[in-house]
Amino acid sequence: MAGLTSSTIGRKYAMALSAMFLLIFLILHLTTNLLSVLNRDAFNTASDFMGYNPFVQFLMQPILGFAVLFHFIMGFVLEIKNNKARPIKYASNNPSVNSSWMSRNMIISGAVVLAFLALHFYDFWLHEINYKYVEGLAPDAERFWPELHEKFADIWRVALYVIAFVLLGLHLAHGFQSSFQSIGARHPKYTPVIKAFGKWYSILIPAGFIFIAIFHFVTQS
Repeated sequence: MAGLTSSTIGRKYAMALSAMFLLIFLILHLTTNLLSVLNRDAFNTASDFMGYNPFVQFLMQPILGFAVLFHFIMGFVLEIKNNKARPIKYASNNPSVNSSWMSRNMIISGAVVLAFLALHFYDFWLHEINYKYVEGLAPDAERFWPELHEKFADIWRVALYVIAFVLLGLHLAHGFQSSFQSIGARHPKYTPVIKAFGKWYSILIPAGFIFIAIFHFVTQS
């Protein structure tokens, strides 16, 4: 790990690896959450497994937490170092020609997404910690769907989720291809495929989460 983070190239490589891990996690997370729309019992079963399986709780969950923190901290570090190393600022270097708005503002979208994650952890992760370890309540495999459904009863929370996932999509639109480039995947044969896949990924993943939030809001009884 020290070797990966001791140089600019190493830091970019480590950043790309953490990004790829999170890209895979987003697919798994969306797949599970879509069950709440398709089948209530299936969502409860999947959530109960994820919530009480020791492998998920005590190995994968800490790894995920580390990957999230590492990715965002490394992003801020790279942004600071890049700004210090850049002799000519974008403002005086025709930014609209040399780079996209998102590529120049990944740090902003990343900060907003990080703030959203804090809300998301407050809504769900802290609730789980309180339920299982603070109050010590008995396992209830039927509680997960109602808890998720209830979270989207308020329009302000739905709006926050929609805004956050739109920004996540913009963040992914640049970050997906950038992560592959950082590990050397720049072959002319594969770059168009990676770019196209990244475009659809950055649209479909956020759209899926937005659909889930809106679905639970409009189906409130």
